[in-house]
Amino acid sequence: MSKQKGFTLIELVVVIVILGILAVTAAPKFMNLQGDARHASLQGLKGALQGASGIVYGKAAIKGIESTSGAVSSGSGTDIQTQFGYPTNDGIVNALADTGDWISKISGANSTAERIFTFKNYELDSIPNSCYVSYKQAASNGKSPTVTIAVDACK
Repeated sequence: MSKQKGFTLIELVVVIVILGILAVTAAPKFMNLQGDARHASLQGLKGALQGASGIVYGKAAIKGIESTSGAVSSGSGTDIQTQFGYPTNDGIVNALADTGDWISKISGANSTAERIFTFKNYELDSIPNSCYVSYKQAASNGKSPTVTIAVDACK
């Protein structure tokens, strides 16, 4: 009698079942790629807002209005309104290059006002899953504007 080597059918079925269970438990981790991509886009927008406000502050400092309010040129024919040298909630829109990928609105009033940016395919009045970046203008001299991403952005 010869001794056969290899796997039995039962062993192969057990391995296939185990692999199936692993695939089912691991697949949801990789299925949220769209949410991760949107979150990464918001991170990029946050950086663009911070960079634009820094550039505007530099222009305001050159013009000598970094501690007051005024307007600086964006270089494309529009003026950027500033407060304490940084763009206001309305001025930040002019500071960003118009890519057409974002929509924005003012949320809140007076000292709590901030500009909300989100993807152009979302409704501004009902942004899904808190998927936005907010920009709040500088509140006093020496303070920079606050740029934050929603806590559960696009997850």
